Amino acid sequence: MMRRTRPLPLFFVMLLVLSCGLALEGAAAAPGWMRADSPKTWRFPRDNGAHDAYRTEWWYFTGILNDDRGDRYGFEVTFFREGVGLKPEDPGNPWSLRDIYFAHFAITDVSGKRFIIDERASRTGPGLAGASLDHLGVWLLDWRAHEEGGRLFLEAKSDIAQLNLELDAMKPPVLQGDKGLSRKGSLPGQASYYVSFTDLRTSGLLLIPRLAHPVRVRGISWFDHEFGSTQLAPNQSGWDWFGLHLSDGRDLMLYFLRRTDGSAEPESSGTIVDRSGRVRHLTVSQVRIDVLDHWRSQKTGGLYPIRWRVRVPSEGLDVTLSPLLADQELSTPESTGVTYWEGAVDGQGTSGNGKVTCQGYAEMTGYAGKLGALF
Repeated sequence: MMRRTRPLPLFFVMLLVLSCGLALEGAAAAPGWMRADSPKTWRFPRDNGAHDAYRTEWWYFTGILNDDRGDRYGFEVTFFREGVGLKPEDPGNPWSLRDIYFAHFAITDVSGKRFIIDERASRTGPGLAGASLDHLGVWLLDWRAHEEGGRLFLEAKSDIAQLNLELDAMKPPVLQGDKGLSRKGSLPGQASYYVSFTDLRTSGLLLIPRLAHPVRVRGISWFDHEFGSTQLAPNQSGWDWFGLHLSDGRDLMLYFLRRTDGSAEPESSGTIVDRSGRVRHLTVSQVRIDVLDHWRSQKTGGLYPIRWRVRVPSEGLDVTLSPLLADQELSTPESTGVTYWEGAVDGQGTSGNGKVTCQGYAEMTGYAGKLGALF
């Protein structure tokens, strides 16, 4: 793994401590912030923008890319907004604190067998970080995601990697859960609003250390956007998430919340999107995931599932998944402080009476340390 490390200034550390303390008050404690407690009416492109009446929000981009030589890469670019207060103490002062922004950037270089990560944190301020309210336009210094003319654009630069992508949605937005209300448990307001763009045709440029010049890449990406004001309940330890593109033209999202006793939260769910963009929602009882192998991180000691058999009998789907690299663990002491595994996966199996391949991303939280502020 390669990463660029740099210490945060002291005032960033103090802000992070403040943010974590507020967020860890618990699922029922979010005074003044709006809660995700009933289905909402969605409007796009407005709902791709920020929802600053809610405490926590994130924009998640992941994808699998190929260059002209056939080399394969995974990428992740994520932006997080954590509200510190409903209003800045001095609205006329651009330095008066309301939100903190975090961002993670990772490249899985399959041929080079390297996992490259970087991270950032900043308060809002004059041009430092922020998000538009009426369309997708989130930035942290010179990392940004924005939309223009119906297309999405993604840029991330660091000393060790650069990514510049254009993404075109081939299917309409998918409202996860109950019309976009994704429940995380039984407590009041213990939910988020959750929308996905599951099929984004992607092209652009990538530069990493082993390449002398940027290379042109093409592939398929996934964009998740969530916002809400509550955290996991005390009896929930983390989650496992999969976003998969199937060779039969379908996309599959699975989301399993884990309880501390090892059982799955009944609110866990999934979604399958067919070629035309039609959506069918899945309950936890309709999906079976068997863990076939584990990987232990030498850095953190976290023990992660690393190979899975995924079955959805109602959809005639049975696939086995493996990571493109075992070590795709992100430790983020300079931003969110959370350690999690987020990585490129692929697999094969059957869909109905035919063979199918798949590729996408898996995310696993709560296997190494606590989740901290943003979850």
